[in-house]
This record gives sequence, C-alpha cells and structure tokens, in this order.
Amino acid sequence: MNNLGRHLLVEMKDCDPGLLDDLEAVKETFVSAARKAKATIVKDVFHRFSPYGVSGVVVIAESHLSIHTWPEYRYAAVDVFTCNHLLDTNFIVDYIVDKLKCTNPSIVDMSRGTFTKVEKESLVTSWMKE
Repeated sequence: MNNLGRHLLVEMKDCDPGLLDDLEAVKETFVSAARKAKATIVKDVFHRFSPYGVSGVVVIAESHLSIHTWPEYRYAAVDVFTCNHLLDTNFIVDYIVDKLKCTNPSIVDMSRGTFTKVEKESLVTSWMKE
C-alpha cells in the first residue's frame, strides 16, 4: 500500500497553562518546529481568544501544523499533517510537546490517501488524460 500523507493527531494533556494562553509562545513554537524540521512555510495565522485560548495554523508546502488550546484544562489539540515522507513529523511533535511543557501526550498516527500502487497509477493516468 502507498499513502499520500501522514497525519498525527496529538492529544496534549497536562501542559503549562501559561504557555497555552500565550499567543507569541505558541506561534514561536510552531514556526520554529516547522523551520527546524526544514518544512517550507507558506503562511502562519494565530489568534488569541478572550478570555483565554489560542488557535493557529502554520501552512507548509508539505501541508500544515495546527493547534487549538484550552489553558483552563491544561489541554491542546495538535495536528501535524504532511505529504512529504522525508519530513520528520516525530521531531515536530516532540519539539511542540517539549516547548509547551506537556507531560501527558498521546498520538494517533494516520495514513492519509492510502492506495495500492495500481490504484495510484490508474488515478494519475486517468487524470492526466482529462
């Protein structure tokens, strides 16, 4: 089987609530994670909610990194999605977990766009004929 991408869904419990509510800290963590992993950053957008919480995304040429925080629960939901099999998604997750001082992370690792080699070749061939 072949896949088009890898999608890590990260449950981050028991994080530092001050960091989860700090827009600049969250943004710096995500932009730095992308840069250190040598991803190609297209754009980043982050927003701090009132009274608390941060949401943001770093769009990378390889796909995206995103976060939604609930400081009051010491929790963040993180997605790391890439279609570049050479990009080290484990490094990205470890970096984010470390920087946001998460002591209880769990990860669901999903393959996205899973096709057999024959299916993939057939789809690409038919698309190119259109």
